[in-house]
Amino acid sequence: MIPLSVLAMRILAALLFSVPLSCSLISCGGPLGARDFVSYQFQYGKTALLQNGIAYAPRRAPAAVHRAIAAGNRLQKKPYKWGGGHAVLNDRGYDCSGAVSYVLREAGLMSGHMSSRGFLNYGESGPGKWITLYVRNGHVFLTVAGLRIDTGWGGGRKGPRWQTGSRPGKGHIMRHPPGF
Repeated sequence: MIPLSVLAMRILAALLFSVPLSCSLISCGGPLGARDFVSYQFQYGKTALLQNGIAYAPRRAPAAVHRAIAAGNRLQKKPYKWGGGHAVLNDRGYDCSGAVSYVLREAGLMSGHMSSRGFLNYGESGPGKWITLYVRNGHVFLTVAGLRIDTGWGGGRKGPRWQTGSRPGKGHIMRHPPGF
């Protein structure tokens, strides 16, 4: 027969081991890492459609998603500009965090602007239903209705552009505006 104090210690040890294990298997409020690749696949009524460089929101998407896509469309011919969109909110060019700030601000989902590092704490952890930010120290991009707007991957630093090609997401954490 095991003495009660030894049994209690075993139960306590099992509980202490299981909490960190379960938190590593689910989010427990911590950051959720992005999958290996961020990819676009058009799905009628669920994802944005890209035609000739202009994005179109799904008809039944929330108004903020329509506004975010309209904002992203206004950025399409803007050049990459380091620090762009920070000192001047409506700038002649944008960097990654300036572009993300612009889209979210114009959608009514934030005020002001943030650096890429600031987005590590933006909104809620994990992917959103309509809008997902992919953040790491030094870079941020987002998807709106499944369509990615990015200043970097797959074409150099031309400026913020809608992208349908896959890009690595590894090393980024996912965040989203509450409710989106």
